[in-house]
This record gives sequence, C-alpha cells and structure tokens, in this order.
Amino acid sequence: MILCELFPYASVVYDIFMVLYTLTIVGTLVIILSENRNPVKSLGWATILVLLPMVGILLYLLFGRRLKHRHMISRKKLRRLRTDNKLAEESPVQLFSEGNKQQAHLAEELTETPIYKGNNVDVFTDGKSKFESLMNDIAQAQHFIHLQYYIIENDNTGRQLSELLIAKAKEGVNVRILYDHVGSYTINAAFFKHLRDNGVEASPFLKITLTSIFNRLNWRNHRKIVVIDGKVGYIGGMNIADRYVTGDRNNNPWRDTHLRITGPAVIGLFNTFAIDWNYMNRKLLTMSSENITTAAPVEHGDAVQIVASGPTDLWNGNSFVVLRAIMLAKKRLYIQTPYFLPNDALLKALQVAALSGVDVKVMIPRRTDSVILRHASGSYIKECLLAGIKIYLYDDAMLHSKVVIVDDDFVTAGSSNFDFRSFEHNFECNALVYSNTFNRRMLDIFLQDQHHSTRLILSHWRRRPVTIKAFESLARLLAPIL
Repeated sequence: MILCELFPYASVVYDIFMVLYTLTIVGTLVIILSENRNPVKSLGWATILVLLPMVGILLYLLFGRRLKHRHMISRKKLRRLRTDNKLAEESPVQLFSEGNKQQAHLAEELTETPIYKGNNVDVFTDGKSKFESLMNDIAQAQHFIHLQYYIIENDNTGRQLSELLIAKAKEGVNVRILYDHVGSYTINAAFFKHLRDNGVEASPFLKITLTSIFNRLNWRNHRKIVVIDGKVGYIGGMNIADRYVTGDRNNNPWRDTHLRITGPAVIGLFNTFAIDWNYMNRKLLTMSSENITTAAPVEHGDAVQIVASGPTDLWNGNSFVVLRAIMLAKKRLYIQTPYFLPNDALLKALQVAALSGVDVKVMIPRRTDSVILRHASGSYIKECLLAGIKIYLYDDAMLHSKVVIVDDDFVTAGSSNFDFRSFEHNFECNALVYSNTFNRRMLDIFLQDQHHSTRLILSHWRRRPVTIKAFESLARLLAPIL
C-alpha cells in the first residue's frame, strides 16, 4: 500500500516486467527447441530455464548459443583465395587405401580442402627443438610471417619471439599475428602494443568487450599455425610459452606434438590464417598479394590435408574426421589427448572398435592443468575399460599432445583435443597425413611415451574413493561447456 502511494504506477510496471520476463523465458525455450539439438542438451537447458530462469538465461547467453551458418569470409573472397592459391595437380587418391580415400573425400566435403602431395613433415615432441627451429625459420623469412596462437605468454620464450618479429618487421617483412583474446587475457596489453608500435600487425581474435561478451566469450580460436613465405608451415599443440621448454611449477617441460611442414600443404595453412585474418580485419590475404608462388611438391613426400573447423561451420569437421577414422580402424587406434571428454557418438565408436578386436589405446596425462577437467575425463574411464579400451596415464609431465594414429597409413595431429569444446566450440586446425612412413614414426613416438605411462586396470580403478567418484560425476555434467 505504501509502495503504491509512493509509486502510483508500481503495479503497472511490475505487470509489464512480468510479461516481458515470461516472454523472454518462453522465447528462449522456443529458440532452444527450434534448433533441434541433442534432446539431452535441449532438456538440460529447458530444465535450467524453468527452475532457475535468471541464471538459466545468463548461462544460455554465455554458453548455449550457436554460431552455425555465420560466414567468416564472403563466397566471392573465398573463391578468389582458393583460385589464387590452388595447385594445378590432381589429388593423389590413387595412392590411398580404400579407407583413406573415404577419409580424404569426407575431409574435402566438409572443408573444401584438397589433398596436397609431396610434403616433408617433421615432428617435434619437445618445446626446445620446436622453438629453435621456428626461430631459425623466422630469421630467414624474406616476405611475410603469419602466426596464430591461442596463447602467447609474456615470458622468456614470448619475449624472444617478440623481439625477433620486430627485427624482421624493421627489415621490411610483413609480420602478422592473431592471438585469442580469452586465451591470452592474462598478458599485459603493453606486450602487444610494443609489437604494434614496432611494425607488427597484431590482432586479437574475437576481442571481448562489455557489449560483445555474450557473443564471443564461449568461443575460442585454439589454432596454432605459422606460415613463413608460403614455403614453411607449423601446426600442432604447442602455444608460445616457457612451460614447453623449462617446465611449469612441477619443473617438467610439457610433452606436446608439433609438426613442421614444407611443400604444397603450406597453402592449406595459409588459407586458414587468411580466412581468420579476413574475419577480424576485413582484409583478404592471398599468395599473389604477398608476391609468393606456391611450393612445388617434393619427390616421395607425404600426402597432407589441412582441416580447419569451428563453431561457424555447418558440420563439426574435426569431430567427423576423427569419428570416421575410428570407424575405419581395422587393427590399431592410438590416441593422445590432454582432455578426454568424448561425446556419445565418439565414445560409442571407440567402444565398438575395441569390442570388434581393434587395439584401442588412449593416453592422457596423470597430472593436468585443470582439476575439473581431470575429474571429468576420469568419469569416462570405467566405460572405456569395460569395452576393452586400454587407458594409459602419462607420468613424466603434463601431456598436451593431440594425436590420432590409425592402422599403418593415417595420422591426424594439430590443436584439437578429444573433448566437447574442441569439437563444438573452438576454432581448431589439424593436419591429416596419409603416409606409411609418417605413421610409423608417430607410432614409435607413442610406444616410447607408453614406456613412461601407467596402464589402468579396471579392478584397481573401481577402488577409487567414493568422494572422487562423486566429484567425477559432477564434473561430467559440465563436460559440454568445459
């Protein structure tokens, strides 16, 4: 009564607020249902909105929205990019097994990415050798340097790279950097300002501002790509950070996998960077605009396909590629991943493969950089062990490698973790390598890592404390947004 006397229109305002509030809840529910998502996800969002409307709306705006069908580049620009950077050679499908023909065709349908034959692919499993090679290649650059990393730390490695890039920019080399704004949010802005002030074009990907937080917070550009003069490319799991060289607080350098590619497949890396650069800067980069010709294939080189995927795509490209790889495996399927949070389709495919007699091994770190992710990963282990999947805990350090090895002639390596976020919410990039010799090299590396790992036994795993099992179950509920 007193409130009505002080504010005569209070009841009207309240009624209007309740109508708008109800319409917002109903409208959000309609949007969720109209997207025809996985019923479990739709039911989860609907339940949160009904029980905790305000919290549900906030969570949905931050983590529930989708970017499907958004174009990172216009069709006209994309045609120009691919025409300008295209090789005249045909795809070497005649070199492949029937399974790899299907895999290559799938990847090309998903991403319009051709297969490039005649590439040299080197492998780095430690940060010291990778960064030494990268710095040496950058020092020899004559035309352009394109770098794209999820994290660029302002530590010794980051500062060394920064000063080298500034020196190259002063020589007249075009230096461009894309870094993820969320991944590198702890880095002082002065670090990137110093680069820009000295001739380096450095841009954040999906910069988070107060007005854009709901449109960008849930999506990350997790790619790690370097392209130098169109002749040398890098792709893999290592960010720019000392932890890959000198270690973290546990004094052990992180174990990761990174590839150095020379040959025509560098075009695929160039195109991926060019699309992302266009998305953030509205400027199209092509090999001709950089005064570079495409690299010629080398004799007896490896066939490589570059597959970039992200939340704007119609299909979850890298998820489909991995799913198909699992389905095609006939004798061997080895996986390294720092976080093991498979969706239902991937989990079932792994179980079917193991139950069918395929030797399925999954290697994950014993110690991770996230307690929640470690426990969420742990919630899937029992289901895997019951199906005959062999689970190994890497003991030496944080295992950050993202590799899938199939039979004798296929490997995929890059930035994609085996989890929901990488396959559904992140911009990722992987190299698919169709090669017996490269497969053998990666298999040898996996088996060496296996010597530094402990295999989990189901009877021992079941004896975990009840509190740990409960925490794993709770962490699993967050898996789709972790």
